[in-house]
Amino acid sequence: MERIYPKVFITEKGERSVRAGHPWVYEDEVTDVSGSYENGGLVDVFSRKQRFLGTGFINDNSKIRVRIISRNSNDRFDRAFYTRRVRYALEYRKTVMAEDFSCCRLIFGEADTFPGLTVDRFGDILVTQVLSLGIEKIKDMLYDIIVEELGKMGEHITALYERNDVKIRGLEGMEEYKAFYDGAGLRTDLSGVTEITENGIRYSVDYINGQKTGFFLDQKYNRMAIRRIAKGRTVLDCFTHTGAFALNAAAAGAKLVNAVDISADAVEMTRKNAALNGLEGNMQFTKADVFDLLTELYKKGGSPYDFIILDPPAFTKSSSTVKNAERGYKEINLKAMRLLQRGGYLATCSCSHFMTEPLFKKMLHDAAQDADVSLRQIEARRQSPDHPILWNVPETDYLKFYIFQVV
Repeated sequence: MERIYPKVFITEKGERSVRAGHPWVYEDEVTDVSGSYENGGLVDVFSRKQRFLGTGFINDNSKIRVRIISRNSNDRFDRAFYTRRVRYALEYRKTVMAEDFSCCRLIFGEADTFPGLTVDRFGDILVTQVLSLGIEKIKDMLYDIIVEELGKMGEHITALYERNDVKIRGLEGMEEYKAFYDGAGLRTDLSGVTEITENGIRYSVDYINGQKTGFFLDQKYNRMAIRRIAKGRTVLDCFTHTGAFALNAAAAGAKLVNAVDISADAVEMTRKNAALNGLEGNMQFTKADVFDLLTELYKKGGSPYDFIILDPPAFTKSSSTVKNAERGYKEINLKAMRLLQRGGYLATCSCSHFMTEPLFKKMLHDAAQDADVSLRQIEARRQSPDHPILWNVPETDYLKFYIFQVV
């Protein structure tokens, strides 16, 4: 097929990365451009020896100059092409999430070859985030396709809310905003709060003001995993956010669960979610800095908890701050290990892909050594499969989750 797109030529280093399956071409890997283009438009990527490598969205405003969406020179980038891609993503979730299809991530950016696009589903509400200019330019078509394809599956969508209130959009040359999407026959007059059920627990989700898209779906099955440990135990849930780990522990029959967060809004939301499930009786709700609280509890001596859960926010969002993040992770894990008596349990995780698994494991090893304890591993887990990991795209492998007995 005759190529109609401008040509971008890249370095040998860039070629090796693309041929290995990574979809990003960085600005310092571009050696030459042939033809005129608009930012957010499609270009063909070639090696220095004129070998076709793929087609993707270009953006001069971004350090990621080209985001490749296809390596097939016969692809035509029309509505039919994007419909196939959406259908693949939806059918995959229908398969791997089964009964949880009504509440899951439908599109996970590069893992679904929609670079910079996130689509989360909370029942009949979709919440989206667009972080690349190429997707921004075709989002109207994509949203229409997603709603249409879900309808064909018998899944009715009432509204779509755009959470484009993130600074990274500015780096891509896009404005920040959040609003109901006025299109595809969807409603724009809703309150912004909806109710979901996950692992049999009901949650009130504020998709307008909550973090990210309003609820962290990636820990779905990790929250289920802590139930076996929590039964009959006294649990400290640190960085509780909407109370999801705490509520799973309480529902499993924990003797007592203390849900802690530095945000008053998070603590109040956890309290409301506990009431929604009739779980207030064996729960406490504490507004506190987790670092300070763990220190105070240790100084008092004699731990009141035999199961501690650490689910902190990402301490690093760039490679330049990894060392500082490692210190933060080590501090809270060391304090938790010292606080637990021998035989107690620890669930701990990191949601930053910059904090790689080897680095996270080394941190845990060092913390255990400093605490003079051993870690007996019960489980090592990742994000739920609606956030699929592509082995050729390390950025998709971000969540590390471990359950240990401290001995």
